[in-house]
Amino acid sequence: MADMKKVLLIGTGGTIASEVSADGLAPELTTEQLLSFIPAISAICSVECIQLLSLDSTNMQPKHWLMMASTIRAHYEEYDGFVLTHGTDTMAYTAAALSYLIQGSPKPIILTGAQKPIGFESTDSKINLLDAFRCATEDLPGVSIVFNNKVIPGTRAKKTRSKSFQAFSSINYPDLGVLRDGRLLRYIRPECGSELVFYSKLDTKVALLKLTPGMDRGVADYLLERSDALIIESFGVGGLPEEGGFYECVGEWMAKGRFIVLTTQVENEGSDLGVYLVGHRLKRDLRVLEAYDMTTEAVVAKMMWILGQTKDKAEVERLFYTPVAKDILWEEQT
Repeated sequence: MADMKKVLLIGTGGTIASEVSADGLAPELTTEQLLSFIPAISAICSVECIQLLSLDSTNMQPKHWLMMASTIRAHYEEYDGFVLTHGTDTMAYTAAALSYLIQGSPKPIILTGAQKPIGFESTDSKINLLDAFRCATEDLPGVSIVFNNKVIPGTRAKKTRSKSFQAFSSINYPDLGVLRDGRLLRYIRPECGSELVFYSKLDTKVALLKLTPGMDRGVADYLLERSDALIIESFGVGGLPEEGGFYECVGEWMAKGRFIVLTTQVENEGSDLGVYLVGHRLKRDLRVLEAYDMTTEAVVAKMMWILGQTKDKAEVERLFYTPVAKDILWEEQT
């Protein structure tokens, strides 16, 4: 059909493209081979393929996010939408990273994958791929994950189940829509902004520390010696223990130009450092950055993106609290 939309399929590997080997599943199928399993795609759109990577997503690195963004940029004008096949384990990190590297896209950029390889009899690969292509032809601006009939904003996705088909959840934000009987029922149309902007720099020296009872500042010191920023996953609404020297650690390293972000290990509802003494003085006196309702995956990717653009303290703070693709619903606490 003359008006059929053109979609670019970008393969990066993952379970969806894996086959059984003597040492376990390994990504081996090409994008063209994936398409051969879903002939129904020909009724949805016209597809062209690029095999960019063949990685287990555990091996995905920030340099690969930059490759994906660069590939989309190079072909942006040629296609109506983009589908990236990707392993599930780090898909939420990639979706968040692409949300910062490609801002204001009016065209859909869809990530999908599977919990079972496409060649298995019991697999979620085929429906996820078909749904992804359906969404890639819709008015669905920006980066999304399409998985298990759900459309999740790229900055809000988290893998919350390790084996089940319902692998991903949207954290602290509604699903953008669902797919039923081959049709997208959209709840929310993402805002695409006024200008399409591609970015090509990330600062990968961003570390993440999960706080545990009894930990002292030594681990944080070690990470901050080697990093430009440290994200601390604290308990509950947020704070640092009075024992162990953490408050002094944060103050000393911030004075040296490092950036500290406080977030929470709790999956839903976010942080609120002002509630308890253990968090209040961090915000009042040290002015640490607070993640509020952001996912850890989004915080990591956003700090890499911000520090790739600037190290100026005021500008880092401004960019961190400036919403991108609905990553943060933040109001200044006074």
